[in-house]
Amino acid sequence: MCFKVYGYISMKQGLTFLQDLKLGHYMKIPPRAMFMAQVVGTLVSAFVHLGTAWWLMETVPFICDRALLPTGSPWTCPSDHVFYDASVIWGLIGPRRVFGDLGYYSAINWSFLIGAIAPVLVWLASKAFPDQHWIRLIIVPVLLSGTMNMPPATAVNYNSWIIIAFVSGFVAYRYYRNWWSRHNYVLSGALDAGLAFMGVLLYLTLEMEHIHLNWWGSNVDGCPLASCPTAEGISVDGCPLF
Repeated sequence: MCFKVYGYISMKQGLTFLQDLKLGHYMKIPPRAMFMAQVVGTLVSAFVHLGTAWWLMETVPFICDRALLPTGSPWTCPSDHVFYDASVIWGLIGPRRVFGDLGYYSAINWSFLIGAIAPVLVWLASKAFPDQHWIRLIIVPVLLSGTMNMPPATAVNYNSWIIIAFVSGFVAYRYYRNWWSRHNYVLSGALDAGLAFMGVLLYLTLEMEHIHLNWWGSNVDGCPLASCPTAEGISVDGCPLF
């Protein structure tokens, strides 16, 4: 886990840093001001993140423990579970017993070949059908990298992302170009800020008062068998036995 923290997380944060610099470039923000904002924000967030995490662990009972949390609780920590599971897979178990000849998921290695061939097929299709301009818009790395967040994210997340992306990138871009040029990046930032604001507001108004809402949005997976094991011989109540 320590290797992943200092290796993968450093790379991921570096890429996120570059994305922010790119956004600042689009918004005509001076590079020095953007860099200083990133440095100051990183220093402040380090203390705020640690303090918030410590406070939540002291105030939220059974945080991250899905077996003991009430139904519909938002404190299931999906990203942390994925991070821990990945550390177990690559460290404790080993990739050979998962993705190698000793594992159940060895067929997933064919994805490397598919990912290498797919851009070539798109390029050949664009040459074979030059009048079909939409083929040139297919960017295979972007399509494949869009599934990187699927382990912690659920179908609800991806459906909302697809709808917003379609409305913003197709409908607004094609039919309301002036509005899109002026407000699209502002809308993106507003959605991110609104999510964080509503998360804090819901915690202060509902969670701290021990008020739980039971509605269809609480069941984010939508499938009661989503958490069932698929290995042979493992018996869990309410799950099929393979």
